[in-house]
Amino acid sequence: MPVKILMPALSPTMTEGKLAKWLKNEGDDIVSGDVIAEIETDKATMEVEAVDEGVLAKIIISEGTENVPVNDVIAVLLEDGEDDSAVDAALASNDQPAPAAPAKEEKKMEAPAPAATPAPVPVATPPATSSSRIIASPLAKRLAKNGNIDLGTIQGSGPRGRIVKADVEKALAGGTSLTTTAAATTAMPTTSGPNAAQLAEMLDIPHHLEENSGMRKTIASRLLESKQTVPHYYLSVDCQLDKLLAARKEINEAADGLFKLSVNDFIIKASAMALKKVPTANVSWTDQAMVIYDRADISVAVATPGGLITPIVKDADNKSLKVISEEVKDLAVRARDGKLKPEEYQGGTFSLSNLGMFGIKQFSAIINPPQACILAVGAGEQRPVVIDGEVKPATVMTCTASFDHRAIDGAVGAEFLSAFKSFIESPLSLLA
Repeated sequence: MPVKILMPALSPTMTEGKLAKWLKNEGDDIVSGDVIAEIETDKATMEVEAVDEGVLAKIIISEGTENVPVNDVIAVLLEDGEDDSAVDAALASNDQPAPAAPAKEEKKMEAPAPAATPAPVPVATPPATSSSRIIASPLAKRLAKNGNIDLGTIQGSGPRGRIVKADVEKALAGGTSLTTTAAATTAMPTTSGPNAAQLAEMLDIPHHLEENSGMRKTIASRLLESKQTVPHYYLSVDCQLDKLLAARKEINEAADGLFKLSVNDFIIKASAMALKKVPTANVSWTDQAMVIYDRADISVAVATPGGLITPIVKDADNKSLKVISEEVKDLAVRARDGKLKPEEYQGGTFSLSNLGMFGIKQFSAIINPPQACILAVGAGEQRPVVIDGEVKPATVMTCTASFDHRAIDGAVGAEFLSAFKSFIESPLSLLA
């Protein structure tokens, strides 16, 4: 019988994705294990392997289609002896489709989509039906959105009442839009300002448009949610680095090229050890209970062409500086190449963002939920400090921690930063 290929869930939180590319054409013979398509998520592009064998009879979702819901049918395979008539029967069937093809773990970072002129519009609340979900193809949804059409007013002509491209085009020709429906009165705007097309008209400045990538959209959504829902407070501390820099130089010289420690490696280790010393800072807030972690997993912010990603150094307090250094270098390279596995960037108990290499003296970072703390690290610079009653030059680094006040009280945050400062200023304690 025909086999439906579904949009796979490539991570526990994925609800939709972009079908970036088909690697097989209609009519091609498919063998189990063949890579048939590439799917873009918010973090990476992953290859999809076929589970079953047969002929790729029909591609339902075309290349470049965005916002394809997980478990939607993207293609149909036919087995030996079946003809094209079986495809329509399969699509019209209400039978539970076969499991989605799994994605390979090897990934590459998504590239920005070609420049486009998106036109966001208000989304109306659909009229009440026996099912709250409007069934429509991704292409139909996009056409409706761009044409300001309320899908709730359209009668679908596809299988099971699915709204297809032709239905939206018919509605466009008939002039049915959100502004002419009662549902428009309950519409909520998706943006508080002008959309890209409107902004382009307003500005008399040469410009071009670059479509937001899935990663960039996710970053925007998560950070907006964090600032709106997490009660941030900030504490800063100045750390003297001279002893740490001397220890780093001595260790690197003794390594004779076998490895090379960075200041960031010491900061990762000190953060993890401070979390173990002050476990009430190594937590996450939930409405039901406080989650107190027994392990210090440090998420390290890495800038990539597609946006920010935070690979994790797990159990960092129990690892040597050499091991941390090697892990960070490997994770950073694979993050920029888009080859991290989901478990290597999803999770973590604490985040670290270091902009010192750009000469930034001090900044405050936004918490990455469900974590309750992120440490923003500035540059080490020569400053006058008072030592034993005398003003002397010292290399000083300012670190600012952002805390979730629901989970971490001010005194606990201060205790954590005090512990962190003591480890940074006594680098030998990090070698134990």
